[in-house]
Amino acid sequence: MSGHYEAPIREPLIIGHKTYHDITEDIARPIEERAGKLWWISLYAALVLFLYGFGCIAYTIGTGIGAWGLNRTINWGWDITNFVWWVGIGHAGTLISAVLLLFRQRWRMSVNRSAEAMTIFAVVQAAIFPVIHMGRVWVGYWVFPLPNQFGSLWGNFNSPLLWDVFAISTYFSVSTVFWFMGLIPDFAMIRDRAKTPWTKKIYTFLAFGWGGKAKHWQRFEELSLVLAGLATPLVFSVHTTVSFDFATSVIKGWHSTIYPPYFVAGAIFSGFAMVQTLLLIARKVCHLEEYITMYHIEIMNIVIVLTGGMVTVAYATEYFIGWYSGSRFEDFTYLSPGAAVGPYWWAFWSLIICNLVVPASFWFKRARTNIIWTFIVALIINIGMWFERFDIIVINLSRDYLPGSWTMFKPTIIDVGVYLGTIGFFSVLFLLYARTFPVIAQAELKSILKISGETYKAKEGDEHH
Repeated sequence: MSGHYEAPIREPLIIGHKTYHDITEDIARPIEERAGKLWWISLYAALVLFLYGFGCIAYTIGTGIGAWGLNRTINWGWDITNFVWWVGIGHAGTLISAVLLLFRQRWRMSVNRSAEAMTIFAVVQAAIFPVIHMGRVWVGYWVFPLPNQFGSLWGNFNSPLLWDVFAISTYFSVSTVFWFMGLIPDFAMIRDRAKTPWTKKIYTFLAFGWGGKAKHWQRFEELSLVLAGLATPLVFSVHTTVSFDFATSVIKGWHSTIYPPYFVAGAIFSGFAMVQTLLLIARKVCHLEEYITMYHIEIMNIVIVLTGGMVTVAYATEYFIGWYSGSRFEDFTYLSPGAAVGPYWWAFWSLIICNLVVPASFWFKRARTNIIWTFIVALIINIGMWFERFDIIVINLSRDYLPGSWTMFKPTIIDVGVYLGTIGFFSVLFLLYARTFPVIAQAELKSILKISGETYKAKEGDEHH
């Protein structure tokens, strides 16, 4: 079919001279074999973090928000920093799944499944922080416009915090449906290979009666496009809405029109870094080097360079406007001369080094194609994006309009514990996912084997010669 022709000069997306049967075996192996020692060690370590964080959350609910390091000036601190950080990490999954599907980018097929899972697990972590921050967790449902025991109590629709509730819950719902729908053909594959009755029953239920008929594939393709069309605006709207938490306020440094596009670019930047971190581990542990190739890693690094450039422009704009305004109050925002040399200088320079200096190495092909360096840079970007959110919230709030209310923020062990607990929870979910669901969409890989498989491209190249 001429519509599926791919130029021989393009890099193969599947290397190692694979057949259709090889793809099935390789993708099913991590699910069907026993877990290795490294997986169990990782799971136990993640569980310890999760249980510690759960204990800190329970202590916070029992004691009150006073257990955190907040004060009368900095009433948003560690918790909202983590909330925005986790939402940002969840951004790349839907971008890889939806936007790249609409643009027919075939390289997404090896990375979209884990990116979608990462999105869902990250949004779950993000949702934890605003719920606890309410103080009275048991009335958290008041944020939804539902009738309750006090009559009709409606949320404040003028509040960006309520917009967050709708945007993130919609994002979570669409992403979950998109992820689960893509898994159905793979569940059917595991069902047909199941060796124990209970495994067969579980995957039969999850496969929703999939039989691989032409009608099934037609509906699958149609629904994929519909969900991609729904999810694409969400990629831009969700973090735009999160930025409105700050941009619609009158706090110095927050009241900025650049925030919506800047937050979206930063979210994709941090999201792709987290996808790289997780996929490089999964690639090694699950022996998927033939499917997550150096070409995939380099393409994702190029996206990191692109979005990192957008973030750099936003940083320069913020810094310049803060200086050019001549306002003394703007001289101690998160990107300003005052922040660079003030008491939070360490957070400012951590942001600059992690998000601007280190990722710039990806402009060079040797750095983009070095797996160890890619892994290190991805971790550094995740750290830098956390510092960015910390700087935006804490530095901007620490110097109020009244010098008498200037203060410093010191996180407590409970603050740190809740954050570590969400990292543990995220890791537990991802580790369990990697052992029970195919980490790569084998049905999609098979659809491009004869177009982008190394064996077939080599034959095609010989024919052209």
